[in-house]
Amino acid sequence: MTMAEDAARFALAHCESLVREGDPDRYWASLFAPADRRPYLHALYAFNFEIARIRDAVREALIGEIRLQWWRDALQGETRGDVRANPVAAALDDTIVKFRLPRQALVDLIDARVFDLYDDPMPSLNDLEGYCGETSSSLIQLSSIVLMDGQDPGSADAAGHAGVAYAITGLLRAFPWHARQGQVFIPADILARHGVVREDIVAGRGGPGLRAALADLRAVARRHVEQVRILRPTIPPEGSPAFRLLSLVEPYLTQMDRRDYDPLATPVDLPQWRRIWALWRGKF
Repeated sequence: MTMAEDAARFALAHCESLVREGDPDRYWASLFAPADRRPYLHALYAFNFEIARIRDAVREALIGEIRLQWWRDALQGETRGDVRANPVAAALDDTIVKFRLPRQALVDLIDARVFDLYDDPMPSLNDLEGYCGETSSSLIQLSSIVLMDGQDPGSADAAGHAGVAYAITGLLRAFPWHARQGQVFIPADILARHGVVREDIVAGRGGPGLRAALADLRAVARRHVEQVRILRPTIPPEGSPAFRLLSLVEPYLTQMDRRDYDPLATPVDLPQWRRIWALWRGKF
């Protein structure tokens, strides 16, 4: 084995470890993909994890912007220095080349994540769906291309709806954690409909209006799942593992439907065995 091959194997193994620890949903879902494709899925998911956690890693938004720009430059071949020294960037680049992935989709994901660095309100449901599309939906579509060995899977519409459903569910799960940090991803138009203001949320004040707003957003997630069901015939069998995450949406949302659900308390989660069971069933 050459030094280059050894470095590539190390980079992919690093991505697998990162995803297993930091993004267990995607890690467990990836196990339903063919073994020879999993390392490249892990490269995509590790990149996403690195981008998503930038806000937590910096004290100032400007520093976060600089880190995001480094990744833009890395994707566009404009970074100074050796990008290959970063194992996630190296594994991602190998994945892009091997499966002819569109780099612009990854740049768009980075651009969408700029929103995370600030405490600006999410203006509308349309804006939220666009944010989820650029982040979560694009990962599903790119994963599908990897699973189809670089071919267009023809399932972009299904990926769009699946990504929005999963991302909205994730934001609802993390709602109390985001609120404590001053972040509110619930669209302003939905909050206004129920008489809720951002200041109440970040101050830890809930109430019927907030519960109703979150219930509305759960309904949006379910509508997107229903659209994926309608579009299921467009998903080729080879690309279906990319959609496995969708089987976790309903179990998470059901937890939030409970009468004793407190949206400002502990983030919603499931025991690992229940997540694995839901993924194994693959039902959505």
